[in-house]
Amino acid sequence: MISPETRSYLSGTPVLFVLVATLWGGSFPAIEVGLHYFPPLLFAGMRYTAAGAIILGYAVLAGHRWRPAGRDEWLAIGVVGAFLIAGHHAFVYLGEQYVSGAIASIIISLSPVMTAAFAAVVLDERLTPVKVAGFALGLVGVVVVADIDPANALSASAVGVGLVLLATACFALGSVLVRPLRTDLPVTALQGWAMVGGSGALWAVGALRGETVAAVNWTPTAVATLTYLTLFSGVVAFLVYFALLDRVGPTQLNLVGYLEPVVATLVAWALLGELIDSTTALGFVVIFVGFALVKRRAVGELLAGVLPSSESDVDRDADESTAWSSDAGPADD
Repeated sequence: MISPETRSYLSGTPVLFVLVATLWGGSFPAIEVGLHYFPPLLFAGMRYTAAGAIILGYAVLAGHRWRPAGRDEWLAIGVVGAFLIAGHHAFVYLGEQYVSGAIASIIISLSPVMTAAFAAVVLDERLTPVKVAGFALGLVGVVVVADIDPANALSASAVGVGLVLLATACFALGSVLVRPLRTDLPVTALQGWAMVGGSGALWAVGALRGETVAAVNWTPTAVATLTYLTLFSGVVAFLVYFALLDRVGPTQLNLVGYLEPVVATLVAWALLGELIDSTTALGFVVIFVGFALVKRRAVGELLAGVLPSSESDVDRDADESTAWSSDAGPADD
């Protein structure tokens, strides 16, 4: 039996925060391994068809309203499904054919910075000089991570970095487009429907590319990676994220994305023997500095040990959030 004290500790915000970062960080090397056995878009489609069905089932069993109603709710599902599920993961899975999961996770961490830039263009939000500097630093960090040789700009690694950067752009733009669509649909239902719809798009585009289930090499490793990505990274992590969202708001949860590359790097080293070099590490630091400028209030609250303690604080953060809206969810992979 688990004691009440242990149960209380395990359900604490810091433990759940680290758990989400660990589950999502581990997904990057899991994708890298799984791509040896699955066609990329079919791989992503299988994952999100199953994960979406499970999350929708959870919403029904939990008594949440799970049927969308009205134009805005269907539009929100469409935007999240098209950009944050289909577009984002299509480019991540394609990109990880050329770059490691650790490098992909570092590039994806640019999402909050890029989203601030899209919000300025699409929603006409004010982009202060400090945020401009943060955006510029984020791009510099990606260039450092890419470490592209000008004489061979179309190398495999450069193509991979470009594809993952497109994934980041899809996530950022989708996060911005969904924000004006205020709905009462519970986030579990929205995310579940978006996963199912987005996976349909992944299956369709994969079929156009000639990807078939017959091409899957069903080994124990293949089954293990798909199971991990579906159940642990695709279902458990999202349910824990939803619980954290109610506790701390979306702005603080942006910071999960900066633990994910650390986890991805450690898992890649432990399981695959991969190490990132000093240039890649420097690039990650530069990207994080850019994020710290764009989201300096969230970083300040974290460092001060202050979390929102009232509904108004959470509402303020939800309005400011530019990386992961409460409806869209985080840049998981």
